[in-house]
Amino acid sequence: MNYNLKRVLAVLFVIIIAAGWFLTLVGAGPVEPLKDRMKLGLDVKGGVYVVMEAKTDLKGDELRDAMEQTQAVIEERVNQMGLAEPVVTIEGEKRIRVELPGAEDAQEAIEQIGRTAQLQFALADGTIVLDGGNVKDATIATDNESAGYAVALEFDSEGSDLFYEATTQAYSGSVTSAIEGVDNKAIMIILDGQIISAPRVNEPISGGQCSITGGFSQEEASNLAALIRGGALPLELEEINSSVQSAKIGYNALEMSVYAGIIGLAIILIIMLVAYRAMGIAADLALLFYVIIVLNIMSAMGSVLTLPGIAGIILSVGMAVDANVVIFSRIREEIMNGKTVRVAVQTGFKRAMSTVVDSQVTTLIAAVILYQIGTSAVKGFAFTFMIGIIVSIFTAVVITQLYVGLLSESRRFSKKSFFGIKADNSATFNINKELHFIKHRKIFYVISAAILVVGLVFGLVRGLNYGIDFTGGTMIQMDMGKQVKISDVEDAIKEYDLSPEIIYSGEGNKEIVIRTIESLDSDKRAEVIGTINGAFGTTDEDVVAEELFGPSVGKELRNNAILAIVIASICMLIYIRFRFSQWKFGGAALLGVLHDVLIVIAFYAIFNITVNNPFIAGVLTVVGYSINDTIVIFDRIRENIKYMRKGNTEELIDKSITQTLGRSLMTSITTLIVMVPLLIMAGDAIREFVLPLMVGIIAGAYSSIAVCSPLYYEFAKPASMSNYEKQIKKNKKKSKKLKNDEEKK
Repeated sequence: MNYNLKRVLAVLFVIIIAAGWFLTLVGAGPVEPLKDRMKLGLDVKGGVYVVMEAKTDLKGDELRDAMEQTQAVIEERVNQMGLAEPVVTIEGEKRIRVELPGAEDAQEAIEQIGRTAQLQFALADGTIVLDGGNVKDATIATDNESAGYAVALEFDSEGSDLFYEATTQAYSGSVTSAIEGVDNKAIMIILDGQIISAPRVNEPISGGQCSITGGFSQEEASNLAALIRGGALPLELEEINSSVQSAKIGYNALEMSVYAGIIGLAIILIIMLVAYRAMGIAADLALLFYVIIVLNIMSAMGSVLTLPGIAGIILSVGMAVDANVVIFSRIREEIMNGKTVRVAVQTGFKRAMSTVVDSQVTTLIAAVILYQIGTSAVKGFAFTFMIGIIVSIFTAVVITQLYVGLLSESRRFSKKSFFGIKADNSATFNINKELHFIKHRKIFYVISAAILVVGLVFGLVRGLNYGIDFTGGTMIQMDMGKQVKISDVEDAIKEYDLSPEIIYSGEGNKEIVIRTIESLDSDKRAEVIGTINGAFGTTDEDVVAEELFGPSVGKELRNNAILAIVIASICMLIYIRFRFSQWKFGGAALLGVLHDVLIVIAFYAIFNITVNNPFIAGVLTVVGYSINDTIVIFDRIRENIKYMRKGNTEELIDKSITQTLGRSLMTSITTLIVMVPLLIMAGDAIREFVLPLMVGIIAGAYSSIAVCSPLYYEFAKPASMSNYEKQIKKNKKKSKKLKNDEEKK
């Protein structure tokens, strides 16, 4: 690509970035601002979700048909609530998840979702003649008169008699229609108070069977049959997981998260400028482009923005910075090795690209598995994280390369000083000393072992502080309007024998959070809330949030967490073995990942932090992020084995760590910086995701240097010393041959 074309593309991208930010924030013409286009999750918008499990022994096709019937009835019911975008989905084989954004009366919503459907048959004057309990079956049939489809009904013996009497009365014409548009000879079929069909009676119907005609399409007849069959809900449903969120808390958390994200992004933009000078401008443009791409992709795909999703976006910004830092560090190394700026940029991009791809792909593996196995909140985090990783590779390869390439070809900006190289040929924020990590590896082992032993002791003696996500239980959060005594709340609800944990929350400790390992259904929760209202003068509107996790959900979460870590580790081991052609790299990397996971668990055990659903997302992200750091160092070790012509394995590994240390520290610092505002400003939901990530990032940066690299040295010592020395000898012979060839010339 010639220089003039690059300049045109560079200007075009600047215009796209500026226009993209304007349209994202303000909108123009048919393009609405992002805040109006983006769907908000329940934790932001407020509302109710409930997961119900079918208590049945049905299996296979019978179970699937019954679940679909139940789903159809519940969908019809929630659509009548007048809520925006309710969602009813089947999860797994026996569960139905219902999400109701904007539901104000949580108790009523949950009751309406779970109660038995009210199917009734009535005369045109509104007189009820029989109900859904008298219907044995409803199937789709062929309508011979209209060449369409009909619904065939079959009643039990009582229903057969009642239906015959009703059709006789309707056929006589003695009934006066009380509803406009309904024939006086019709039998109305009513589901949850809504008329779903009103067929005209052509003759009295006996024998317990009848056919509803009306020119139905196959889909219409199938849906109507499903609704009628489900009128009595053939499956008993039990509430196993539910959550009620106040919009007040959600919007406040969203607002604070956005502010925190803007502050974090601004700090990163400044750091990149200071650390990398002209290259920092390219990185900043790429980051600005990256943010609008991620947000607008989510909007276009109809993704739901949740608070954990916001955490995923901001973490992925750190990953985008990582790709740029790897490239810039490599370019500066090439300049310090004597290459011209232009050649250094070309060589640096070429050599850095494999590192960027390897490190991002291993993290992507963890994100994909997190999405496949995680629950809805974790899926929101994983989905945005996946999008961010893919887009970060694109912006680093396309945008950053375009602008850095232009700078290197410019007469004015191709000076070394613009690339952060000082007059003495050293780089800003670069480590020039010879550091000896392998020599002190036993000290690092002792430090890690000490932390893990302390965590193990706390874990065995006190145990981990499992939240209701894992143990099962109930949480009720209420705004009391003032600070009340915990003991008064305990006395008010002591009749329920809940053994609750009650803590303060919110500004001025005006809110209380009641947690109990008892799984209280909606009726029981309503009783507890009613008692508190009576004692303290609060109302149902003061309920900020409710959550229920059944014991089966907690057990499933634990199993899925272990399964996800195992699957992610196996997939990453296969990828590393394929890319590095040595099991030693993969073995050392996986032991490092295990180290980081155990460090995070030890942190939770020592400080007695609640282990809940976000903990799983945190640990799995640590798995991906930790191995990201390690891959960068291992990639340099692999390269140095190929090119270095003197030294031993210990020196090679030390040199490789030193060469990549600046990058590792810069990436970890920028990722932590973008999270600090979230930790300080955002709500508890965000903090639950951010805290394990911050601990994991610190542990990952440490382990890649002080654990994984020494472990590779331990694995490589016995078998690979001779191989390495052979490589050194081969390199020396190659150099000698080149020298002799030059002398001959």
